[in-house]
Amino acid sequence: MIRAYRIDGSAEILQPAETPFNFGDDIIWIDLISPDLDEEHMAERLLGVQLPTREDLKDIEPSSRLYVEGDTVFMTASLVCHVEKGFPELADVAFVLTGNRLVTIRYSEPRAFALFSGSLLRMPGKYTTGAELMSRLLETIVDRTAEILELAVNRVDALSRDVFVDHQAAKRRPPRYLEGKLLDISSHHRLVSKTRDSLVTLSRLVTFLSSLPNIKKDREAEDLCQIVVRDIQSLSEHAAFVSNNITFMLDASLGLISVEQNAIIKIFSIASVVFLPPTLVASIYGMNFQVMPELGWNFGYPMALMAMLLSAIFPFLFFRWKGWL
Repeated sequence: MIRAYRIDGSAEILQPAETPFNFGDDIIWIDLISPDLDEEHMAERLLGVQLPTREDLKDIEPSSRLYVEGDTVFMTASLVCHVEKGFPELADVAFVLTGNRLVTIRYSEPRAFALFSGSLLRMPGKYTTGAELMSRLLETIVDRTAEILELAVNRVDALSRDVFVDHQAAKRRPPRYLEGKLLDISSHHRLVSKTRDSLVTLSRLVTFLSSLPNIKKDREAEDLCQIVVRDIQSLSEHAAFVSNNITFMLDASLGLISVEQNAIIKIFSIASVVFLPPTLVASIYGMNFQVMPELGWNFGYPMALMAMLLSAIFPFLFFRWKGWL
């Protein structure tokens, strides 16, 4: 699908069979969303520029993601998407500045694009150049990334409250409760990791963009780029802090699981020690020697039972006194 935005903020969907011969001068942004071959060829014909394909977007070489050909600038960044679905992914998005237009090529639906396109209708005529529009779009993308980090922080805080509870609440947990929380920690780590990767690509893109001559000529676009660079830097530091918190949560959860397992092993160890003396007494009187004076006593059997009971009670009381139970 090809969606064309005009300077006044209005938009229309262009079809290959219905597209005019040339784009109007008032079209400032052309958004290609999962374009097929016919739409790609049509856009290339009308723009006079060979656009990157889906395979080109996956190339990780810097020279393939950020380069200039003639008067056209090609840039690619990875944006976080599918956050609400619980399985975040990185989507490669191409930004092409050709003439006074911005062309974007994407095969996913990052929420920042919907937010930005909605703001165009509320501020008609605000953007007159593709460079300024792209700077504002990048600002919206960075703001959306900040929201994703806020979401990650809230999830980590909620997880912290679930893991670090008082002793009485911990006793009411179902079996293998903490093992289930490890999956949540993995999900949060994936979200923050994808966000950090996205910030790295955005930082490279904005740095490259701000060095272009046509950006330096546009004072407002240049100022916006500098603001976005500072925002990305602060978000990267915040993402590193959140990542460290998640690592701490992982270590703490594993430690608590180990403590719970050690407590179970301790119970079995103490039980074996408590029942060892009675077993020793029973083993002695279970021998089949002919000369055992106690076998002829009238109270031999009660005495053996009492000896086994006392030999079990004394270790138990000793462990309670030591605080091992």
